[in-house]
Amino acid sequence: MNTEQVLSQLQEFAKARDWGQFHTPENLAKSISIEAAELLECFQWSGDFNEKEVRHELADVLTYCYFLAMKLDVNPNDIVMEKLQITQEKYPVEQAYGKADKYDQL
Repeated sequence: MNTEQVLSQLQEFAKARDWGQFHTPENLAKSISIEAAELLECFQWSGDFNEKEVRHELADVLTYCYFLAMKLDVNPNDIVMEKLQITQEKYPVEQAYGKADKYDQL
C-alpha cells in the first residue's frame, strides 16, 4: 500500500466517525507526543520489548503524523525528503561517518 492509499484510508476512517472536528494541528501534535511516549514506554526498564506492542505504538505515532500532514496540507514524503536534504548538508559523510555528535560539534 502506498502513502496516498494510507492517507485515503485514514481520511475515510476519521470521516465515518466525524473526528475531523477534533483534528486541530495542536491536538494532533499533542497526540503525536503522547503516542511517542507510549512507544518509549515499550522499552522502559529493560532491553527486552514486545515487538507487537512496539509495532502498534509506532503505528499510532505514524497515524497522528499522517493526520497532521493532511491537516497542514503537506505531503509526508515531500517534507521528509526536504528535511533529509537539510540534514545531509548539516552532516556531511566525511565529517559525520560513524559519529553521533551534533552537527555543530563535528
